[in-house]
Amino acid sequence: MKFHEKPAHYIKHITLHVKDLHAMTNFYEKTLGFKAILRNDNEVELSADGVHPLVTLQQLASATEREHRTAGLYHIAFLLPHRSDLAHILQHFDRIGMRLGASDHDVSEALYLNDIEGNGIEIYTDRDPKVWEWLDDGMVKMSTYRLNVADVLTEATDGWQGMPEGTILGHIHLSVTSLPAMRDFYTQGLGYNITAAYGDQALFLSTDDYHHHIGMNIWESLGAPAKKASETGLAHFTIDVANKAEADKIMHNLRPFNAEITPLTNGFSTIDPSGNEVRILY
Repeated sequence: MKFHEKPAHYIKHITLHVKDLHAMTNFYEKTLGFKAILRNDNEVELSADGVHPLVTLQQLASATEREHRTAGLYHIAFLLPHRSDLAHILQHFDRIGMRLGASDHDVSEALYLNDIEGNGIEIYTDRDPKVWEWLDDGMVKMSTYRLNVADVLTEATDGWQGMPEGTILGHIHLSVTSLPAMRDFYTQGLGYNITAAYGDQALFLSTDDYHHHIGMNIWESLGAPAKKASETGLAHFTIDVANKAEADKIMHNLRPFNAEITPLTNGFSTIDPSGNEVRILY
């Protein structure tokens, strides 16, 4: 998956603050089929392949639910290896009575749901990049149609056996307070390119000609405050970059934004204009 390996700036990991660690772990294990690879009283790391963590759930002491109109996570998107995997998880969700949204986006086919604490989740497969339609203005054609569920189900073979080992984080979608401020931060600062725009409502950004590694919208968050540290939801997410030189370049490009920089092993963390902690690691 060249779009999700170096030198692309791809989303590698997300950490969520949770109110009920036991219940959330049960949901991600039993309902979504992830494997817990680290487990203690305050934290659980979840993986698709049993080795590489994709999601960390952190128990937040005295946590309160995230307020509705706040900036933060819109959804996290898990990219499945094959269309048959989408068919299998669709069958599984049907068996357990999970309420879903289902859309065809031209570049991908996707299911939508919420976890039990209200975090948005997308589970999708990409169409062959050869059939993605890139327009004359450099944007990729992404629409929203009703998913042809019956056609997806024709791909089913062995049935659902948990989250497939090749599952990765395909992208993250954020609810933001200001689209122009976030656009400048992520393009001029972090080095992303705009790949699609829905007027002044939503933007999609990527590197290396992916349809999008990051989405952002103001549908429920225009001018809204950032999520409080004591609230459930997005704690931080990690962007993997090629090497130290690339991380240093990004750090330099963030200077005009007066962005808060905190050194980390093999990288640094910063805060975007909507209050999200972003970790840049190599």
